[in-house]
Amino acid sequence: FKAPSRDHPALYRDLLRTNRVHWIAEEPPAELVREKMMECHFRFRHQMALVPCVLTLNQDGSVWVTLVKPARAITPGQFAVFYKGDECLGSGKILRMGPSVYTLQQGKNQGDSPKKEEVDKIEPAT
Repeated sequence: FKAPSRDHPALYRDLLRTNRVHWIAEEPPAELVREKMMECHFRFRHQMALVPCVLTLNQDGSVWVTLVKPARAITPGQFAVFYKGDECLGSGKILRMGPSVYTLQQGKNQGDSPKKEEVDKIEPAT
């Protein structure tokens, strides 16, 4: 998929799923087990700013990660690393992602059909 610009909404996601998370101190954190969800921070690239998120624990030890605001260029195969304050909680490989901001906007704007030139610029996601 080639987006028309670096900041095109098709590059942004706010939902992803990891494989089974490798937890460092607690396997998994007690709060996550008790509440089935937990607020923390995450990053998927070294040196990127931490992004607030909510983890939802799945039966198989994987997690859904819901970001407070969409992040750019998340890719399956990258590792999501989770933090609480300065503490690294653990990490999991990103397996799949939710719909892009662009796809979600399209759903909201169902009544407004895009102009032909907009359609020509957008290649289907693979």
